[in-house]
Amino acid sequence: QVQLVESGGSLLAHTGGSLTLSCAASGSVASIYRMGWYSAVPGSAREPVASIESGGDTRYRDSAKGRFTISGDIAKGTVYLQMNSLKPEDTAVYFCNAYTYNAADYWGEGTQVTVSS
Repeated sequence: QVQLVESGGSLLAHTGGSLTLSCAASGSVASIYRMGWYSAVPGSAREPVASIESGGDTRYRDSAKGRFTISGDIAKGTVYLQMNSLKPEDTAVYFCNAYTYNAADYWGEGTQVTVSS
């Protein structure tokens, strides 16, 4: 079992501003292969934003490339998402995710990010 705790609760930024999301895992941290962030808006499923693997490889969805940076230490169970040049369309609930070597997904409680125009 892996438990994920996000810091932030509810965050507000203006267009063009920056925010940083952080997440820490506990429990079976050694079983984690990949950590990342997903976003969800009302009425839609969670969609991947960015991820980082144990070997350091990172992936971003197209709308995040050049603006967001994911970092962290999978061995320690920590992941961060630096979000720059924020846009109103980035407004969503962001969920921390951990994916383990035995194909299990774990989720944080979600952080509301609101970007005002």
